[in-house]
Amino acid sequence: MKQFTRVMKALSDPNRVRVLKLLQRENLCVCNIQEFLKLAQSTVSRHMKTLEDAGLVEHERQGTWIIYRLTDNQESVYGAAMLAHLENWLEDDKELEQMRLKRDQVIENTKLCIT
Repeated sequence: MKQFTRVMKALSDPNRVRVLKLLQRENLCVCNIQEFLKLAQSTVSRHMKTLEDAGLVEHERQGTWIIYRLTDNQESVYGAAMLAHLENWLEDDKELEQMRLKRDQVIENTKLCIT
């Protein structure tokens, strides 16, 4: 039940769901996510910790950078179920659409963090 609660908490925030939607397309570092959401690095890190605790994302360290990706969710049946339905979520969300349109600009602005 604890894992279910963590997944529901993680999905209760629109910014965290937007991050999951962005991670469907590609792996992103914290600086990319920060640029997309226009939030402070500490706020983004807290969001990512919540998503990671729920078993929805995992990270990989590349030098000083942390790169996030969706998990394969073998550990959390609840997380796996939610990520399986993620494809259709927020398809009419204007903010998410604006983030997607700005993708190239965001990646260009933050390209130094991944090299």
